[in-house]
Amino acid sequence: MTDATPVIDLGEFGDRFRTDPHPVYARLRERGPVHRVRLPAPEAYETWLVVGYEEARAALADPRLAKDGNKIGMTFHDDEQIGRHLLIADPPEHTRLRRLVSRAFTMRRVELLRPRIQQITDELLDAMLPHGSADLVESLSFPLPITVICELLGVPEIDRMDFRKLSTEAVAPAGTESEHDVFARLGQYLDGLIEDKRRTGRGEDLLSDLMWATAEDGDRLSPSELRGMAFILLVAGHETTVNLITNAVHALLRHPGQLAAVRADTSLVDGVVEETLRHEGPVENATFRFAAEPVVIGGTPIAAGEAVMIGLVAADRDPDRFPAPDRFDIHRDTRGHLAFGHGVHFCLGAPLARLEARTAIRSLLERAPGLALAGPAGEWLPGMLMRGVRSLPVRW
Repeated sequence: MTDATPVIDLGEFGDRFRTDPHPVYARLRERGPVHRVRLPAPEAYETWLVVGYEEARAALADPRLAKDGNKIGMTFHDDEQIGRHLLIADPPEHTRLRRLVSRAFTMRRVELLRPRIQQITDELLDAMLPHGSADLVESLSFPLPITVICELLGVPEIDRMDFRKLSTEAVAPAGTESEHDVFARLGQYLDGLIEDKRRTGRGEDLLSDLMWATAEDGDRLSPSELRGMAFILLVAGHETTVNLITNAVHALLRHPGQLAAVRADTSLVDGVVEETLRHEGPVENATFRFAAEPVVIGGTPIAAGEAVMIGLVAADRDPDRFPAPDRFDIHRDTRGHLAFGHGVHFCLGAPLARLEARTAIRSLLERAPGLALAGPAGEWLPGMLMRGVRSLPVRW
């Protein structure tokens, strides 16, 4: 960066940027695919922001953009208190970690979850529907994925509400406690969970499998790596899916023509999920990358050591890639959207998220044919990582 590089202060757009960042991203795209920005408070630090689709896709797969802050002399709370995991590792470390996790978290395992996901969904709807109205987040969008991922990893039911509060504070901090304290508490909880499993012996859950997973060469996850992988699977395994389900239902209820089409043909639910991922994906921006060496993105030179934020929702509304990008269209060809990332860091849990969202939306529309909004959605989550609302009142 040179002294002449203009810095766009995103905080100057106020709360409307959190509520609807898309007009801001559109204005930035019109001026170019890459910009120097200052994030809104409380972060308020500077980074490069990539808002063009082609540039974002290339940056997501560029090995010169490191996820490991140690490469430029930076350490973070999740590294110190949680342990090494996929989102803060680069090849060959990332390759090794992903290989070990993939041995336990297979497509077959996800597919075997289908009946249980349907059962949990049905039970949640059984409890919700007699009331005539509900907050969709509390009644369906949150409890479904948290139950699935906690059962998958072997988290006791009694711990799930406390874990929800911790994980939400980690990815969308409301400022109720320091980031350091949140990650410290998460690390302590995961250490206790892992120790309980060691003491009681191998179970049939994914975390137990990860504890004993061994590669052909005898490689295994270290204790800190195991804690880190448990963290990323638990947090990423439910927070994003909560927002995906809620954002999809929210979009459908604001587009009656699209909603009528899905009600007439529930096979269109797959299109609902994919268009939601493109139009209002659950992750607004990918976690930080750092230029391990000088790099040029979209014609913009970025010096070694500088932070780069890749805009996923911004890229997926680039009109050069998706015509009329602000229109929610479940019939659209959404192939190539970046909601789950791209390259070696493509989301490991994408098949599970898609399965849960499809099951929840299809079941909800079939069992609540009169589904409608019962009021305005709650506030949008703070920060620039997650994209979702805290509540969604619905009636039927």
